Order: sequence, then C-alpha cells, then structure tokens
Amino acid sequence: MPKATRPDLAAMLVPLGRALTEAERPVLDRHGLTMWAYVVLLGLDEGPVHTQAALAKTIRADKTRIIPVLDDLQQRGLILRDPDPADRRVNLIRLTADGAKLRDRAQHDIQEQEKRLLADLPAADRHAFLRVLQLLAARTRTAKSPG
Repeated sequence: MPKATRPDLAAMLVPLGRALTEAERPVLDRHGLTMWAYVVLLGLDEGPVHTQAALAKTIRADKTRIIPVLDDLQQRGLILRDPDPADRRVNLIRLTADGAKLRDRAQHDIQEQEKRLLADLPAADRHAFLRVLQLLAARTRTAKSPG
C-alpha cells in the first residue's frame, strides 16, 4: 500500500477548528457570550421559530444540554420562548431584535478576525477555500449519521 501523500482531513481540520475556537473566545467574551450561546444564536438564524428539539438538532446538541443556555439567553432578552399553541408541552424559540443585533455584532467581529487570518492567502485561494468549506459544511448538515 502506498504511503499517504497528505494528512487526513480530520488531522488537519480538528487542530484548525480548535485554534479558531480559541481565537473566538475573547471576541465572544467581549460580547458577553459563551460559545454555546453563540451557536444557539447562529442556529436561530435559520428561521423565525424553532422548537427546542429542532434547534438542538440543527446545532447538533443534546436538547437537555442547551436548556441552561436558553434560560440565560431568555433572561437577557435575547430570545423568546413561548408555548406552542398546537402543543403546549413544546416551546417555540425565536430571536429578539436585541438577540439578532448581538449575534450580528459578534459574527462581524469574528469574521473580521478571520479576514486577518486569511489575508496572506492569494485572493483566488481564499475564495476557493471558503467556497469549498461552505460546500462541505452544507453536506455535513444534510448527511445522515453513520450506523
């Protein structure tokens, strides 16, 4: 069997992901957000209303794990949780205007930081990298779990 000519994707992406997450932490701290709170706010961007279960599935989190995060965001006026009129056992979640503004400011600051990281790449490589990464990310959202 021939020797591999490059590292595996996970071997390259996992350390990069960890480094990016660590670089985001001070930005999120400045905005008063935890990583999970930011992930929730980004997950709510997909549509106006979600059930807690649908949101958990969207962000790939255990639905019980996000309850304290939702409690905090609700207390801060960043999301609203209302009983579903069709099933009062289910909460519907949506962003408030303040939640959307905070999410947008945090995302802007994170992406400005990313621009600086990618600035040394030639423009064509930068655009190709981002395009391919978006395509792969979209595939993971639609892919079925193994097993």
